[in-house]
Amino acid sequence: MTSPAPLAHKLAVLVFLENEAGELLLMLRAKAPNLGVWSPIGGKLETARGESPFECAVRETFEETGHRVATGDFHLFAMIAEKAYEGHAHWLMFLFRCRVPLRALPPPIDEGRFAFFSRAAIDALPIPDTDRQALWPIYDRHRDGFVALRADCAPGQPLRIELEEVLPAPGGNLHA
Repeated sequence: MTSPAPLAHKLAVLVFLENEAGELLLMLRAKAPNLGVWSPIGGKLETARGESPFECAVRETFEETGHRVATGDFHLFAMIAEKAYEGHAHWLMFLFRCRVPLRALPPPIDEGRFAFFSRAAIDALPIPDTDRQALWPIYDRHRDGFVALRADCAPGQPLRIELEEVLPAPGGNLHA
């Protein structure tokens, strides 16, 4: 019996940005992955340069929205190890919440167009299944604290998520 070919391991960030009204910025993706669905901004770490996840969050935020922020403007609230996402690669994802609100909607870019949504409205949007099952519940519960998770995303199998560490928000509150 032959073992399957090893999958690449990719490192990326997702950045959750809000406007002054507390609405979340999402991009309607014009390219794969996630073509035709709404998702937070983000991108891959430039590992050849030794870029940190925080540096990547700053760079991606500016490249995609024009919003100038510093590493200290971000709160890392989740780290997710995704095994065999769509059967193509393993991903180590760092999820950040930006503490500096956007003042205006960014213009469209090659990767897609933007809109602000209330958190409740996001549930009715076309979003990736893994975002619906895992990403948004993680955001809801841990956006002010920290959580590390492992997700088995093997195709044809139910999504399995295991908590590896949970730290409550300062003051000890986890969101409902």
